[in-house]
Amino acid sequence: MNMPFQDTKLHDCRDALTATLEELAAANSDIVAVCNDSVGSSKLGGFKAKFPDRLINVGIAEQNMVGVGAGLANGGKIPFVCAAAPFLTGRALEQIKADVAYSMTNVKLVGISSGMAYGELGPTHHSIEDFAWIRALPNVPVIAPADRIETAAAVRWAASYEGGCFLRLSRVGVPDLLPEDHVFEPGKANTLRDGRDVTIIANGVLSHRAMIAAALLAERGLSARVLNMASVRPIDEAAIVQAARETGAILTCEEHTIFGGLGSAVAEVVVETHPVPMKRLGVPGVFAHTASANALLDDFGMAPASIADSAAELVKRKG
Repeated sequence: MNMPFQDTKLHDCRDALTATLEELAAANSDIVAVCNDSVGSSKLGGFKAKFPDRLINVGIAEQNMVGVGAGLANGGKIPFVCAAAPFLTGRALEQIKADVAYSMTNVKLVGISSGMAYGELGPTHHSIEDFAWIRALPNVPVIAPADRIETAAAVRWAASYEGGCFLRLSRVGVPDLLPEDHVFEPGKANTLRDGRDVTIIANGVLSHRAMIAAALLAERGLSARVLNMASVRPIDEAAIVQAARETGAILTCEEHTIFGGLGSAVAEVVVETHPVPMKRLGVPGVFAHTASANALLDDFGMAPASIADSAAELVKRKG
């Protein structure tokens, strides 16, 4: 089923995170937030004002932060551990592995300003490896919502889910893509637009760019299916196989290195089930340079027109 797409007002998914978290915390006193001196960047100011005893700020100590989250979970709390994605996943990866994944604790990891959202701060602040790092760990679903609606739905799901998970949120504004009553399901893709000639699979800030690309392809007489694949692990194998069989070509787009992320996850399914021409768009195994987040996406071939060009080339390869 095609989803409505309104390329109008842009929304910061962090606002959806905190609004939903405050709503859930008002109804459940076990919900707490943990951060690393990031009350402002995580937009937890409202949560702090409403629940001052339920916000734990550990300072710039990400490894300790994950451990504190695990301790709170073991004490029966539902901690949302919020921090800049590059430092949450990179600096505290061992703690995520041992204290969350291996121990199967009920910790909700929230990577803020993910991908290249901190564009002008350069490679030290880019988080273009986090899909690969966390996807390799058992027991931790990896989720990259596409808009404010899916973010709120994913936060509600995370709060009800018994176990650890990783939510990846950007600070770059995105338009609404999904209906207001959307319910997030792990391992379930959403068909934003149907098509028969090629499938574009994206998530996070790339999903709306994929929709614009599909509209550009329609002007060329090409019909593109667009799948929003927010759930990177578990991944919707059935939707991928169906896309391969029905459209015969798959293009993936991600704000991540092309190694180990969404494109790799999709390719693993394609090569084992129904091989078709495929291309992965993302950062091609280099450190991203310093520029704005949107400029970086354009520079790495993910402007809507460039996505459309790559999809059109795939259609030519179908044979």
